[in-house]
Amino acid sequence: MKLKKKPKIILTIIVIIIALCLVGFILVKLKDKEPEVKEVKIENSIKKYGYNLKENKPKKYKEMFSELKEILSAKEVDEEAYVKKIAEMFVFDFYSLEDKTAKTDVGGVEFVYKDVLNNFLENAENTYYKYLESNIYDNRKQELQVVDEITIESLDKDIFAYNNTSDEEAYKVKVKWTYTDEKYSSYQTEATLIFIHDDFKLSLVELK
Repeated sequence: MKLKKKPKIILTIIVIIIALCLVGFILVKLKDKEPEVKEVKIENSIKKYGYNLKENKPKKYKEMFSELKEILSAKEVDEEAYVKKIAEMFVFDFYSLEDKTAKTDVGGVEFVYKDVLNNFLENAENTYYKYLESNIYDNRKQELQVVDEITIESLDKDIFAYNNTSDEEAYKVKVKWTYTDEKYSSYQTEATLIFIHDDFKLSLVELK
């Protein structure tokens, strides 16, 4: 026995409604199962210099940030103490990968001179950070290095010129460091950092 045209249309509509309800139910369930991405908050800051401390940074970095804040809070800033501290902080933050969420989460960027930042980020993401697995859902299994002891080997003033920027009293800082685990001892453990005067700030313009 054939259904009349009107009941067929009604039946089709009912089937479509049921299908849509099922799809909606499945989507809601999948969304509920998806891990939440935790928002990282700013724990401390040095507003005048634009330095911010994220709450997910390691304890050692937080201690260095407090030391930097004390240096920059003085009536007369000790520039050598300032450049030594940001050199240490840059090395620790850039070369420690354990706390980074993805290859685009490059450490030490707030110390980098604005005119070279894009090139710096591109190089970092294509080299040192290239094989860093994502950890936005806090489920990464990859074992990663953490910087341990940092030593300022030397601090000298030098002339530095870059495009239309020049500084006759730039700082050349040679740094050495170790890692918390011996298995990373073959990784990079020394670098030379060049900092230039950027208004009242000091900014990293070259890393080699």
